[in-house]
Formats: sequence, C-alpha cells, structure tokens
Amino acid sequence: MKARILDGKKLALTMQGELANDVNRFVDQHRIRPGLATILVGENHPGRLYVKNKIRACEAVGIHSVHRELSGKCSTQDIVEVIHRLNQDPTVHGILIQLPLPKHLDEDTIIETVNPMKDVDGFGPASLGLLAAGRPRYLACTPYGVMQLLARHDISTVGKHVVVVGRSNIVGKPLALILVQKGIDATVSVCHSRTSNVANFTRQADIVVMAIGQAEFLRANMIKPGAVVIDVGMNRRADNSWTGDVAFAEVAEVASAITPVPGGVGPMTITMLLYNTLQAARLHQAQVKI
Repeated sequence: MKARILDGKKLALTMQGELANDVNRFVDQHRIRPGLATILVGENHPGRLYVKNKIRACEAVGIHSVHRELSGKCSTQDIVEVIHRLNQDPTVHGILIQLPLPKHLDEDTIIETVNPMKDVDGFGPASLGLLAAGRPRYLACTPYGVMQLLARHDISTVGKHVVVVGRSNIVGKPLALILVQKGIDATVSVCHSRTSNVANFTRQADIVVMAIGQAEFLRANMIKPGAVVIDVGMNRRADNSWTGDVAFAEVAEVASAITPVPGGVGPMTITMLLYNTLQAARLHQAQVKI
C-alpha cells in the first residue's frame, strides 16, 4: 500500500479536544451552554447509530443535547410542530433532522421549517444560498469535514482539479460550492448518475471525492497515480460490515492519500456538526446583544 491514510477518527478526536476548550470558554464568558437537538423518525432508522454517536460527541465537548424521536407513521405536520417548538427554545441553538425520512413525509417542507439560524446541518435552502453567494453561515457538515481532512493534512486545493462524484444537497452540491470559493480556489467537475464514462473525469483529477452511494465503484484504473481520494460512501455488505464507494485496497496502491471506511469522513461529519452548533450559539448571543 502506497497511499497515506487520512485518519478521520484520529483527527476528529484532536479537533473535539480543541472544541471542548472553545465551548468551555464560551460558557464561562456568556453563562450559556450551546445546545443541539436531534430528531429521529422511525423505529428502525438506519441513522440511529449516527444519532447516538452525535449525542455522545456532544457530551464529550460540553454541548447540551436534546433528542426527539417520532414514530415512522407520524405525519409531516407532527414533525413540523416539533421543529416549531425547538425553533422557539432558547436553549437549542442547532437542530438536526436525521435523514433519510420515511417516503410518505414531505422532506423539503420539514427541512425548510428549521429556523435558518439553527440549520447547523448546513444544507437548508438559506444555507446553500448563502454559500452560493460566497457568504456562508454554516458549511454542510460532511463537505466541511472533507475540507478539514484536506487542510489538516496539508493537502492544498489551490489550482487543483477536484472531481466530485455525486450531486446531493448534503454532499456533492455544497462541496462543489465550497471548493470554488476564493481562497480555496479549486477547479471543480461534478459527476453524477447521468454522467457518461465517469472514469474520463476521475482520471484527470488531482483530488477525487466519492459520494455516489455505490459500493467500491472507484477502481484503481479510474485514477491517475498520486491522486488524493476521499471516500464519503457508506455501504453495508451482506455480512453487515461497511465499505465505501472506493475499492480501498487496490486504489490505495495508486493514490498518494486516501480515507478509510469506516474511520475517514464519518467522524469528521459529526465533529463539524459540533463546530456549527458552537457557531450557532455565538451568532445567537451576538443577536441577543443587539
């Protein structure tokens, strides 16, 4: 294996240690503890473990955690009412709705109900609009985690060709918008399910970010030697183990750096959610003083 492993789990622990100090300073200064609310819909939600990890991470850094759980048979209005209450709760600075939602629910309406100042997930329409305008309030957590993995491993994006495979509002679109911001200065190509011959693009990339949701889609012959490969995918195998969108072992023989699955981008996503929650508390406190 030639590639350097970009260990997101290790970096997340380091950053959470830094964040715990920042949270303590904020509490000492303002006598207010940042608060994050999580909403989980459905008894067998695939994101249940993620929510538990988020709650545990909140406790580790000193962020107040609130959890609301609803039946998978609930209505859109049931969730909207819960969000309205959390929007009005001064102890809650960030609201996270764990996706995906059951198909009978109106996901757009639910996401848009969250107060934009509490959209710490960073992929509501107001957050994405501000990012597109070059004035981001909160960066979407997974793209934010990707950027921190690159920055903290001294991997520059300036002038680099980055190919993002996937165009979701959660990863692909916001990541592309971040990468073209001044100071980050990447040249970005976005591929998706309708792109003809994705390999034509990935072979040209200095950095490849895989977020397409197809197990081991990226193979060694689809990248150029020395490329950096970031794997956002999480796909469950038949034996209940996890694999990413990258054929890790063979791609690691060609790439210069690569993220593992698990232990790469996932822990960073949670960490950046905590960063956004502290930022939301700071913005709330600034508004209170006006």
